[in-house]
Amino acid sequence: MAAKTRIHALLEKERTLIFPGVYDALSAKLVERAGFPLTFVSGYSVAATQLGLPDFGYLTQTEMVATAKRVCAAVTIPIIIDADTGYGNALNVIRTVNELIDAGAAGMFLEDQVWPKRCGHMKGKRVIPVEEHVQKIRAAVDARKGRDFFIVARTDARQVNGLEDAIARCKKYKEAGADALFVEAPQSVDELKTLARELPPPLVANMLEGGATPLLTKDELEKLGLQLIVCPLTALYASAKAMQDMFELIKTAGTTRDHVDRLLSFQQFHDIIDLNGYYKLDEKYRTTEEG
Repeated sequence: MAAKTRIHALLEKERTLIFPGVYDALSAKLVERAGFPLTFVSGYSVAATQLGLPDFGYLTQTEMVATAKRVCAAVTIPIIIDADTGYGNALNVIRTVNELIDAGAAGMFLEDQVWPKRCGHMKGKRVIPVEEHVQKIRAAVDARKGRDFFIVARTDARQVNGLEDAIARCKKYKEAGADALFVEAPQSVDELKTLARELPPPLVANMLEGGATPLLTKDELEKLGLQLIVCPLTALYASAKAMQDMFELIKTAGTTRDHVDRLLSFQQFHDIIDLNGYYKLDEKYRTTEEG
């Protein structure tokens, strides 16, 4: 039987997938050019780059869908979208699923935090009753109506109630129809092993620099039994560090003249956004009057 979604097909082909998170069309293009088979739009990163705010529930459904539409249009690889809590109850989840599919998304993360949510590695999280999130998962599954859309059920119960409750919740979310399971912020390799032993695959591992979970390699996580390895904030932290350093250089040295090797060249950047292709397109439709 053929895989139900593009993500299922990738998992059948490669078994374990590692992919960076992005926050705009340019970062998605760079991921695609690097050869990754899929990517993920991080709500944390979108809140930071578009609003200059922490991942504290400020980002709205409308803002995230608009970002998804721009990013999905820029690349051909499938994209999973961080849909937070679905932005409300089960009825809001139905709208979110339809909006994301219309935007071109290949899947979503849907978490069981109380709104306003916060980053899974921050303190002060709360989770909704398990049956409430079960209904939200069911609503998401019903809303996709057999379309190519991969639903990841995420629980933040590890920090709130402990690992045992997180596992119990995930089992119910799987029964409700989730395609993959994601226990956020396990705190040791032993906890990752327990998740792989107790829960059915595919399972998500969130490799967040500075977070609660130890950073492991793709091979190490594959051996533990995890299949979807996301590095959600690497691009954000790397780009912010690069910009911070260059802005300090300009401030202190007054020029980048002696450090252009730390930048993409004019031509390299234009290759990324296919400037020559748009020159050709412009030429094709140029009129005599335009010169």
